[in-house]
Formats: sequence, structure tokens, C-alpha cells
Amino acid sequence: MTSPATPFHDLSHYVALPRVSGLALSADGTRLVTTVSTPTSSGTGFVSALWELDPAGERAAYRLTRSAKGETGAAFSAGGDLYFTSARPDPDDEDGEPSAALWQVPATGGEARVVLRRPGGVSGVVCARDAERTLVVAGLLPGASDEAGHRTLHEGRSEAKVDAILHSSYPVRYWDHDLGPQVPQVFALEDGPDPSLEKSEEEAGLPGTTDRARQRHLRLLTGGQHPPLHEPGPRMAPDGSFALVDLTVPLGRADLRSTIARVDVADGGLRTILDLEGSEAHAGPVSPDGTRAVVVVGEMTAPDRPPHPRLHVMDTGTGALTPLAHDWDRWAQPVAWTPDGSSVLVLADSDGRRPVFRIDVADGTVEQVTHDEAAWSDLVVSPDGATAYGVRSSYLFPPEVVRLDLATGEVTPLPGPTERPQVPGRLEEVETTAADGSRVRAWLALPEGEPTSAAGHPLLLWIHGGPLGSWNAWTWRWNPWLMTAQGYAVLLPDPALSTGYGQELVRRGWGAWGDAPYTDLMAVTDATVARSDIDADRTAAMGGSFGGYMANWVAGHTDRFRAIVTHASLWALDGFGPTTDAAFYWQREMTPQMSADHSPHRFVEQIVTPMLVIHGDKDYRVPIGEGLRLWYELLSRSGLPQAEDGTTPHRFLYFPQENHWIMSPQHAKVWYSVVSAFLAEHVLGEEPPAAAEHLGLTPPPAPDAQ
Repeated sequence: MTSPATPFHDLSHYVALPRVSGLALSADGTRLVTTVSTPTSSGTGFVSALWELDPAGERAAYRLTRSAKGETGAAFSAGGDLYFTSARPDPDDEDGEPSAALWQVPATGGEARVVLRRPGGVSGVVCARDAERTLVVAGLLPGASDEAGHRTLHEGRSEAKVDAILHSSYPVRYWDHDLGPQVPQVFALEDGPDPSLEKSEEEAGLPGTTDRARQRHLRLLTGGQHPPLHEPGPRMAPDGSFALVDLTVPLGRADLRSTIARVDVADGGLRTILDLEGSEAHAGPVSPDGTRAVVVVGEMTAPDRPPHPRLHVMDTGTGALTPLAHDWDRWAQPVAWTPDGSSVLVLADSDGRRPVFRIDVADGTVEQVTHDEAAWSDLVVSPDGATAYGVRSSYLFPPEVVRLDLATGEVTPLPGPTERPQVPGRLEEVETTAADGSRVRAWLALPEGEPTSAAGHPLLLWIHGGPLGSWNAWTWRWNPWLMTAQGYAVLLPDPALSTGYGQELVRRGWGAWGDAPYTDLMAVTDATVARSDIDADRTAAMGGSFGGYMANWVAGHTDRFRAIVTHASLWALDGFGPTTDAAFYWQREMTPQMSADHSPHRFVEQIVTPMLVIHGDKDYRVPIGEGLRLWYELLSRSGLPQAEDGTTPHRFLYFPQENHWIMSPQHAKVWYSVVSAFLAEHVLGEEPPAAAEHLGLTPPPAPDAQ
């Protein structure tokens, strides 16, 4: 069979591309580990494995782990042991429960072994840099105060086949998963068997056990506390003496906010050290000497107050704050201190990129370290402070591991487990000035070569989600090269509400989604179609989540596009507001009147453009009711003429088992196949394919004769 010109010319080749994420560096700086995900043998999921890279860039990368269940969450202990989590079977325990256990590869080498297995599994591991101290994040059932109680409750639920969850607080689910009954907590990993389990077995008249998986046990550190909605990621002091954790403070009327607590690992003493009424705080990295931490603090949002997270240096003993770089108009994510404690390395969206910045802690001076056309993540610093390693990507290449000289900013790609795929086109920047004088910029992905039509390339306007975000990094879900391979130009704009352009751009769109964000999108589209290589008559608009909201808004406010694709989209804001997973956040942004003014459903009669609606049933951020109501109202009330027999040019692609994202490889192929066919029909004027082909279900072509 003839190979495609690039992986982007064939969906099967595209979804098979390896995906790199995460980075862990050993304390001595000699070992570097990342995670690589590839499709399973059945092609219906992804499985991850740990790979080791040479920090010096001299040796080829090699695979450390291999299993059908995969491995994640790599972390090095101070002594060089490599920890990770995996649900793969323990070779020494044939009857073990298939939940994620804590595994270890000794620093001296050898096979990976289970060091901790428990009912309900473990979800994360964090190690101190300078001491043999390890923390584990795992779920604890309500009513349990130790592992023995947790095991008893877990076994009771399992035997009774009970999956009901009784809630007494809000929220009850988050993004794509139900919250509870287990509550994620932070534990210290201790040597030896668990005293609580030994006691419970003795009381039950059971013989003791010496199996290897019980030579370590967990000691609860955050019992009775409310963790954040996401998995609590403890920020451990380098000497392992304490950790900072984010805690959730429930407020009245189903609201909440985040505070920072300090937990002393030796005795389990926990106290809140940063709790600012009306603000939220999130812990960042602890300084090398343990006396300070960089934290992010911001006032709680309101309809007249957009988010404005700012950096502070916090005293880890008292919680006292010192502002850090408050004159810098960017939202920064602190990632690491330099070893001498003089500076902090941060990442921040900036002008369609996400560079590495260094901030002097003494005077708040900000210096941009990297100047490549890339977005950085997962930054780790060498012990001598001369080098950092990170994962970077751009719209020209997917995530890859690189070495960064912190003095010169020189970047060196390391021999990795994957190679950059060839992209079918080139990338340019487009910008314009909105009516109020604001700058609006975008990336424009263009096909290779000259347009096949004298009028220019057909154009796809892609609107990002968030809305607080930026088109600045490679994305596997919304990848423009799959469309440039079909001859389209793809416009990726950052309108009002986008990050990386200063607080004013966020303020312009806050609580008024249908105003500046919409006019910014139309302004940059106007600037793009004015180019000689773009066909202004063959255009479509697409978006997901907030981008789907905006696609719906666009559909009700202009007929300039031939087709519109709306994925996981907000339609009727009165219904979305109280049913989304985090309704408290929504209520802070818009008053009922603002919500009504900016709800796309009010303009359904003005929609005369064919729309493809896409939604997953397990979407908790934008519940399926939004997609169902949109579909019904499109067919019953939109301005696009409907046939007497009920047929319609609109389409609804429904995924019963997918969530806010389309996660499985086979469904990603269906997604792109249906989107491509819908656009080809309405933008390019091609005949619609048969149903099976529309879903990408036709048999592959016969191999070419040799």
C-alpha cells in the first residue's frame, strides 16, 4: 500500500503518532524520564510507557516500561529510585485488584516491583529532592480514618455492588468524572507493614502476612480536609520536612475557594497558612532552603471583575506575602526555583507562544529566557542551575523534550522516542486592529504550494476554547494540518478573553462573550480573506467548548460562512449555568441579564447556515442537554429552510461514551471524517458520501500492485 505523503494525509497514520508528555529529572541530574502514549493493539485506546532520555544528548532514548495497562506519573526519589503508578498485574500477586498501584524501579537497576497496592488504587507520587521522603495521593472513603477503615468500607461497597454516592456539598462532578465516594488525600509513604492493617487482621483472627506489596504503608496527612477539585499536588520542601497543599474552603450557596495549608510530614501537623477572604491561592514550588514558596493569588471573579492571578513570595512559616513582578502584564505559572534561591522560573502565555521567563526574587525583574516559536511545559532544573529540561511544542511540531541553557537561552533537542512528523504546509502570523483600536493576532496554517483554485485556498476559522487560553501549542484534538492536507487554510485567532496579551484583552470580553470576542473574530477573518491566496467565498467556522459557544453565536449573527461546526458547545446559557459541573464559577462571571443578553439560543431564527453539532454524552463541563436543545431548536426554529419530509442539511454527531473531549482513537477518526465530509459538501461543493464512508467505516483500499 502506498504510504501517505505525510501522517496528516491519513487518519490512521495520524492517530498512530506517539505522544510525549511529562518530565522527571533525578536529583543528581543524570537521568531524565518522559511518558509516551501510543494506540493500543485494538486501536480503541491509548497506552503510555516510560522512556529514559540522555540529558547530555549523546545516547538514544530507550523504553523503560511495557505493559498493556501502561505507566504514568514518574518521580525520582533522592536516592535515585524511580516511582510510577500503573494498573498492570503484579507478577507476585495473581489475585491482586486491577487498580493503579505504586511501583518502583530501584536505583541499582532491575525489574520494576510493586511497593504499595491498596483498594481504590493510588493516583500520584511526589518525592523530596534532598531526602528519602515520598508522598502519595490516593482516595479515602468517607468515614475512614486509616487504611484499615478504608479497606473495610471498600470491600463492603464492592461486595454489595453499591456505586451510589451520597453528597453533602457542591460540586458532585468535575469535567469528565464523578466526584466521590473516595476523596483524594495526601499520604506519607512509610516503611514496614501498616499497623492499622496488622491490628485489624489480629482482631479478626487472621494470620499476619508478609507479602512484598505490604512492606510499605500509607500514613494519612490531610484527613478531614477538603482537597481541591483537581488531584491535590503537594509541593514538598527539598528536605522533605513539610509540604504545601491546596485546600478547598466551602462557602455558602454552593460556592468555594482555595487556600494553602502546610503539613509537617513527620508528625502530620496541618495548619492553614494562607487564607484570604475574597481571594483564591494556589501553592507553587518551595525554595531550596524551604523558607519561601512562590504562590499564585487572585481575587475571586465577579461580573465586573475578571480573573487576575498574580505571583507572590510566601513565607512558608507564617504565610506572609510579598508581591512579585506585579508590574508584569502576564499570567505566570511558577515551575521551579534556581538552586541558589535568587530567581524563579515561570511559564506564561505571551503573544501566541509560551516562553520560559526568569524572575529575580529580590527586585521582580522579568527576563525572557527562550525566544523560540514554541510553548513550553514540564520544566525541570539541573542541580547546578545551569541547565533546564522541558517539553516544548508549537503548531509546527508536537511535544518534544529539549535542553535549555539558562544563561544563553540556547535550546538543544534531545534524542527522543519520537521524530517530528512532516507537516503539510507552512505557518504565518496574521494580525489586524479591531474597531476600538485593540490588536488582534492569529496563526494561519497554509497548505503547501499554490492554491488549486485561482480564487485562493478555502478558509476555516477555528475558535479556541477556554475562553481564557491561546492558540499557542500543538493540539492533537484540533490539529490544523489534517485540514491543510485537504487544501484548506486554517485561521487560529486569539480574540478578546485570550491570554498572553495583557489584562486589558481579558477585560474586553469578560462577561460579554458576544461583543468584543465576536467582533475581534470577524475583524481578523476580514483581514485574512483580503489576502490574494484566500478565497473569501469558501469559508467555514468551527469551535469547541467556548469555541463552540462562539460558533453558535456566529451562526446567529452572520451568514458569511458556508458551514459551521460546533463541538461540545454552550447554547442556552440559562440552562447551562446551573447544570455545568462548576456552576459557582459561572455565577461569578455573569449576572442573569448578562447571561440572557449573550445566549446564542435567542438568535436561532437568524441561523441560515448548515451546522454540524457534535456532543459527547459524558460531557460534564457542557452537559449533553446543551447539544440536545441546540439540535431540536435548529430543526424546529432555525431560519434554514427544511424539507417537507423532515430532512435537513444540519447534522448531529453524537458520541454516547465520549466526554468533553473525543478521547479514543477510533472516535477521533470518526470525528475528523464527519467534519471533513460536512465541510467538503458545503464549502467545496462536493457530493456527500454514503453513511458508512461518512463515518470513516469503509474498508481500506486494496494494496497497490507491486
